[in-house]
Amino acid sequence: MVYAAAALAVALIGARYMKSVAAEAGTPAPVDQSSGEFRSGRAGATGAAGASGASAEKFSALVVHVAGAVRRPGVVRLRDGDRVGDAISAAGGASSKADLNAVNLALRLSDGQQVIVPASGVVTTGGGGATGPVSLSAATVDQLDELEGVGPGLAEKIVAYRTEHGGFRSVDELGEVPGIGDKRLESLRGQLQP
Repeated sequence: MVYAAAALAVALIGARYMKSVAAEAGTPAPVDQSSGEFRSGRAGATGAAGASGASAEKFSALVVHVAGAVRRPGVVRLRDGDRVGDAISAAGGASSKADLNAVNLALRLSDGQQVIVPASGVVTTGGGGATGPVSLSAATVDQLDELEGVGPGLAEKIVAYRTEHGGFRSVDELGEVPGIGDKRLESLRGQLQP
């Protein structure tokens, strides 16, 4: 009986220690300590359909940086297969200044991706030109087409690449798009952000 009580005390102290280490690091623990299930940014989702699903999903975590017009910008942990909308929810949701029409909320996320939620009027290319760098992860074909050095065909290739590969992690990745060489990439670099 004494051994059982000692083992229980050690388990509780270990769980409390793990929780405090995660809190000190400033990142939420991605695993529910009571069940071992991964929690995503989706409201009410626990990330597991059953006992076998829990172990598979807790190892398929994505780490995504959410920036811009969200309530709690920063790094969030999500499940493999989650979408941009899930990342925004995990960052506390969009702020009142967010322009969610400029973001593809259905885009599937990839590990290490940055999601930038622009404020209304910040990422525009009409009339007086862009007021700031255009987001490769959010820009439409029309917005990309208006950039100097990008025509409608190249804009479509950029969006097709983004859709196929789950977004852009950096402006340098734009060099992987057919039709964009080193010289064109350098001329576009100042007009774009991931």
